[in-house]
Amino acid sequence: MKRIVSFFIILISFSAIAQESINFENKTFQEILAQAKKEKKLIFLDAYASWCGPCKLMEKNVFPQKAVKDYFNTSFINAHFDMEKGEGRDIARKYGVRSYPTYLFLNGDGEIVMKNYGYMEEGPFLAFAKEANNPKLQNTSYKELFAKGESDPEFLLNMMKVYSDSDYELAKKASERFFEKKKDPLTREDVGLLLYFLKSPNDPNYKVFTSRKDEIVKIMSADVYQQFDVNIKISKILENSLDQKTGVINDDYFYSNAIPLVGKNDAETALNRMKVLYYPNIGNFTDYEKAALQYYKNADLFDAEELLKAAWIFSDHVTNPASLKEAENWAERSVMKSETPENTYILAKIYSKLGKKDQAKSYAEMSRHLAEAQGKDAALATQLLNNLK
Repeated sequence: MKRIVSFFIILISFSAIAQESINFENKTFQEILAQAKKEKKLIFLDAYASWCGPCKLMEKNVFPQKAVKDYFNTSFINAHFDMEKGEGRDIARKYGVRSYPTYLFLNGDGEIVMKNYGYMEEGPFLAFAKEANNPKLQNTSYKELFAKGESDPEFLLNMMKVYSDSDYELAKKASERFFEKKKDPLTREDVGLLLYFLKSPNDPNYKVFTSRKDEIVKIMSADVYQQFDVNIKISKILENSLDQKTGVINDDYFYSNAIPLVGKNDAETALNRMKVLYYPNIGNFTDYEKAALQYYKNADLFDAEELLKAAWIFSDHVTNPASLKEAENWAERSVMKSETPENTYILAKIYSKLGKKDQAKSYAEMSRHLAEAQGKDAALATQLLNNLK
């Protein structure tokens, strides 16, 4: 009898461990699709890469949160695939996954219901999931609702995100309807989407970009606005300079065509910006380092959070002391703005790589303390502290 009791205790213990986070299925993608159809549930697909820092933090800080794991384990068939290994490569190609983490909600036919990117705190992540689980979207498609004239702002925002990779022209039309109806002040997300769908001065959204310049400049500064205006004017040249198969950017082609239009300085800035956005997604961190140092050389022109993202990549993939010194400056700007478990950890890691052991310990301890105070996983900071002993 005691053995039977012990056996059940072991089973219960294993069950508890399994539910400590989102319960991801250990199945093939086709098996997951079949399960979703059978159970009439959506699939939540976490598309990640093994080297991706924000992916690791989602796994440590957000997925284990009780409200998150309970909702996801009850509502969805959950799956996660490394986009650079096995069938993850095919999934990445099928759904146009180019940045990590990417979150996909799919129906049993493999159609995208909703899509989002990047590190998300618990609240926004849950809200995003509940929005995806809207019965209205399970009974019909975005395309059908859009064709009938749907103009709800949230609907159009989600439609842009869902189709931005798989059907860019449809997503672009959704953006044009969104900004045509948009009367409220533009948010940072609005501006990002506006710029994403701007490819030419002939696009309808270019009128929004120019007519609402004063609002946009408050979000990105006049200098950055000018950079984007230049990019829009030479976007086709940027596109043609990239070989999608090899990942090589042809600098000579770009400069010979862009400089006559916008001048040397603006052309250099535009090209470096393209490289900063593109190279991390293909794992080319050597060329990313060079481009980032050029692009962010006047750090005062950039938002502290954008600089922190660059510092994060440098902390993981760069070893050159001079380059790390620049990343130190970027991370310090974010910490001075507001101390978080993430930015204090990145700063500590950079200090460590620069040999500043005391400062590294101080900020690693701060990161651990902030993580514990906020109920987040402090494993990364703890590991760094152990390495610094």
